[in-house]
Amino acid sequence: MEDRPGKLVVISGPSGVGKTTLLRRLLADLSSLVPSVSATTRPPRTGERDGVDYHFIPLDEFERRRAVGEFLECCQVYGRQHWYGTLVAEVAPRLAAGKWVVLEIDVEGTLSMLGRYPQAITIFVEPAHPDQLLERLKGRGTESPDAMARRLEVARRELHEAHRYKHRVVNENVETALAEIKGVLASEGFEDAAGGERQRHTPTATPPNVSRPTPTHAP
Repeated sequence: MEDRPGKLVVISGPSGVGKTTLLRRLLADLSSLVPSVSATTRPPRTGERDGVDYHFIPLDEFERRRAVGEFLECCQVYGRQHWYGTLVAEVAPRLAAGKWVVLEIDVEGTLSMLGRYPQAITIFVEPAHPDQLLERLKGRGTESPDAMARRLEVARRELHEAHRYKHRVVNENVETALAEIKGVLASEGFEDAAGGERQRHTPTATPPNVSRPTPTHAP
């Protein structure tokens, strides 16, 4: 794929929708898709590895690097407690080398990113029903009631902005949603270099959500 232009794939969705699980499965299945590791000022959670799950950066270093333009996008989320951002070094060199780079970032970061990469392939993962997010957040067992309330408020705002994304996928079932995301990538021209063939989406009896037109209602 190195002789072809690289493309940027952005996956977003509210907390608890299952986008991280989908991304991990996607990367496991499509070995030529390259992940971009985000940077954050929050402390690592149990089992997280620096440089793999996130680049864990002290606040003063994050602010210094932001000031000199090392981030493509960055913002504070969930009660303005911690910074998250995408480093230029994680994206630009790989795109220049013809790679397909995938990011998992929030809506605010995506809208900022589109200013620099307007041709990015944007995918919004949404829940099958409103209660799904609360159920999954409770199931994690890591969030206080206040933290869950903040995340749900952010989720409501993000769902309101879903129409800004080129593709939308409802995650009611992981396997179905994963197949739909692969279908999106195939429609955008992705070929898995490891497998040597185009990743094709298998049609289902019910048309996938990604094929429906994106709503044009005002934000």
